[in-house]
Amino acid sequence: MAIATSLWRRARAVIPGGVNSPVRAWGAVGADEPFFVRRGEGAYLEDTDGKRYVDWVQSWGPLVFGHSDPEVVEAVQEAAADGTTFGAPTEREVELAEEICAAVPSVEKVRLVSSGTEAAMSAVRLARGFTGRGRILKFAGCYHGHADTLLTDTDAVVCPFNDADAVSGAVERHGEELAGIVVEPVAGNMGVVPPAPGFLEALRDLCDASGALLVFDEVITGFRVARGGAQERYGIRPDLTVLGKIAGGGLPLAAFGGRADVMDELAPEGPVYQAGTLSGNPLATAAALAVLRRLRDPDVYRQLEETGAALEAGLHHEDVTVQRVGSMLTVFFRSAPVRNVEDARASDLDRYGAFFRHLLAHGIYAAPSQFEAFFVSTAHGLGEVERTVDAAQEFLAG
Repeated sequence: MAIATSLWRRARAVIPGGVNSPVRAWGAVGADEPFFVRRGEGAYLEDTDGKRYVDWVQSWGPLVFGHSDPEVVEAVQEAAADGTTFGAPTEREVELAEEICAAVPSVEKVRLVSSGTEAAMSAVRLARGFTGRGRILKFAGCYHGHADTLLTDTDAVVCPFNDADAVSGAVERHGEELAGIVVEPVAGNMGVVPPAPGFLEALRDLCDASGALLVFDEVITGFRVARGGAQERYGIRPDLTVLGKIAGGGLPLAAFGGRADVMDELAPEGPVYQAGTLSGNPLATAAALAVLRRLRDPDVYRQLEETGAALEAGLHHEDVTVQRVGSMLTVFFRSAPVRNVEDARASDLDRYGAFFRHLLAHGIYAAPSQFEAFFVSTAHGLGEVERTVDAAQEFLAG
């Protein structure tokens, strides 16, 4: 990693921590330095030293068709030739909004923004404006971006994920103050943790009873666990939905949407102000449409499910718990199921770090944190699964 070592030294001199998002530094898996990526193609990454890796991170989930998907590349190139940004309405913005509203069950109207953090922050602001209340209820271990209210406990009530009784008690105490309950319907930022039976239903009922809005953060799960996201998979309709990653086709784009009466509170129609210079950027909307239109085909999700199931089965071992929902999974280094962040933190983090480094040495790039996910794309086939399983089982047998 001679070139990477030089880049790491240069990066640390001019970028805080050497990276532009903390997990990229690989400190959580005991690595001295990360690789630097030169290019990606399909299921593979190539680093600056020329080594190729099977990539199960896929830019943390957006690349459902793999790296450098030809249709996405062509769409972005054609859009760029017409101009990279206008700060004015475009036809693709309307087409993308229509595509999202047609796909996601709860979304009647949608606003495009540039990042998941911006979308989540704006959804909370809108919930406060619509309800006239100030506090939110969120869940320990769920991540909704780095806005103060959502990253810290400012003006927030925090409950354990999958604990409906704790939420019920909190709503009983604070219900008249709550603007919304914000949740990842399938947790992805403590590793993959599915909702317990009845948990999401309980949140819907408690919001209905208290007048708070139910906000699903589907930045990860949207268009991944089903075309309509986790709300389609589990049959629960939130009031607001936060989208990102796949929704942007691999470019910086996110969105929030929901009930028309709530969304109509946004400026310029309503009093809740929200704006963005690059919102609906023409390159990002072109990429998004090139992806989302193909996700109308149910065969895409059948393929993702089959590949995800094969990977899950191959990674099974008595020393780990593999948790999967659709095309996202986590290998937890503990023998018991994980229901919340405390369970996840009880995993053997050092062992996971050794697992990551073993896979990397065998040309396989997994998530550089126990608290993240493997993401399956249509570019992954049985060859990539078998190669990964062989390396993983070699480690687990040691």
